[in-house]
Amino acid sequence: MSQSITELLGEDADRLLSHQCQTIPQEHLHIPGPDFMERVVIDSDRNQRVVNNLARLFGHGRLAGTGYVSILPVDQGIEHSAGASFAPNPEYFDPANIVRLAIEGGCNAVASTIGVLGAVSRRYAHRIPFLVKINHNELLSYPNSYDQVMFASVDRAFDLGAAAVGATIYFGSPESRRQIVEVAEAFERAHELGMATVLWCYLRNPGFKTDQDYHASADLTGQANHLGVTLQADIIKQKLPTNNGGYVAIQFGKTSSLVYKKLTTDHPIDLCRYQVANCYMGRVGMINSGGASSGASDLADAVKTAVINKRAGGTGLISGRKAFQRPMTEGIELLNQIQNVYLDSSITIA
Repeated sequence: MSQSITELLGEDADRLLSHQCQTIPQEHLHIPGPDFMERVVIDSDRNQRVVNNLARLFGHGRLAGTGYVSILPVDQGIEHSAGASFAPNPEYFDPANIVRLAIEGGCNAVASTIGVLGAVSRRYAHRIPFLVKINHNELLSYPNSYDQVMFASVDRAFDLGAAAVGATIYFGSPESRRQIVEVAEAFERAHELGMATVLWCYLRNPGFKTDQDYHASADLTGQANHLGVTLQADIIKQKLPTNNGGYVAIQFGKTSSLVYKKLTTDHPIDLCRYQVANCYMGRVGMINSGGASSGASDLADAVKTAVINKRAGGTGLISGRKAFQRPMTEGIELLNQIQNVYLDSSITIA
């Protein structure tokens, strides 16, 4: 094992690297691997063009042929504002530098807005798979409201050469049912055209905050994942779980005590495995988000998230701000270090 990974994990190294799941056995999972397309995807009803684009995504970058993915997402200029996102590194106001970071960082794909990717599609769409995010939550309207609205059509993404489209649903929000219908229709059209689909399965409701913030609770995010795969997303993006028991604390919906007594523990790998289980036991790959940039701890935080995701049975990491809010050489190093976790054969499924 790379010593640097162990060093970056610090005091968490033994807890994360030696843990063995006693909840959902790895034998029940469809784990990532070089044969994932032939072993799992080929059983689905995806047409050959979708299979081809998924194969292209899984076959690009430093993780090509492993069954894992490392994706660079840079769509924060809309929701978090361009100033908040790019002021630390103004070169990323230029879409070409966003794509260059993904290419030089060895990523499987670059995810961004129709504007960013459309601005440079002729130069780069054949060099790295494009993932067009078609809906966004803009926060320039005042007072702020929280809703995902369509910024682009699936057909437009297809025209610029995208391999996949992505969308967010704020599950739990008053607007979620409209978003479900919009995204279901968009994903059906994307599959017709041969593009893969990626769904950001996020939770959003003030009621999910009681004694703790349960927006990243394993049981609630797990159910969001299960709704996402029902919409035939090919990849699910989810936040790493930070707690559990959201259903119990908020006292709504339906669950089972076995979720907490048998299928999960308080260990982060077991919590993440429950997220994977809700993605049809891994038939649909789950990638965790890298989260906001915290400065000096970014590299260690990213590696820790990657180790948890991989050992839980996840499919990879989608990390943006930690990479592009620093000089490009440092961003490339961070992306490569994330990828090294998935390339390290000694880091196994728990």
